[in-house]
Amino acid sequence: MRSKTKVMSLAFFDSEDIVHHEYTTNRQTIKKEFYVEVLRRLRESVHRKRPEKWRDGNWILHHNDAPAHTSHLVQQFLAKHGTTQLQQLPYSPDLAPCDFFLFPRLKKVLKGHRFEATEDIKRNLTKTLLHIPKEEFAKCFQQ
Repeated sequence: MRSKTKVMSLAFFDSEDIVHHEYTTNRQTIKKEFYVEVLRRLRESVHRKRPEKWRDGNWILHHNDAPAHTSHLVQQFLAKHGTTQLQQLPYSPDLAPCDFFLFPRLKKVLKGHRFEATEDIKRNLTKTLLHIPKEEFAKCFQQ
């Protein structure tokens, strides 16, 4: 039986920890306008949680080539704010860190569970995200 409710998680992390995460509403799709708002909140989180990287302009955004990420609107926003990007090359056999590190870890813990409400999903996912040991993030980027 499929769940009636679905939640998409957006998580941004670095070699230290989760920098920003949030959830979409039920059936929300990630369109360019929505993604720009997510990036605004991400910038606030970097400013608050990584002040030294913010001050030095020493943070790089790595996202894949999803249409919302590569849209002109998003690219303009990132250029306007001087955000350096590390592009995922199209058709690259290299996986992004979320593909080999974060998603499998989250799936392992949550697989097979049925959640009745959106808030239950969010609560369990947040708990899982926040319990990843900090040294695991460093290992991820070393790999």
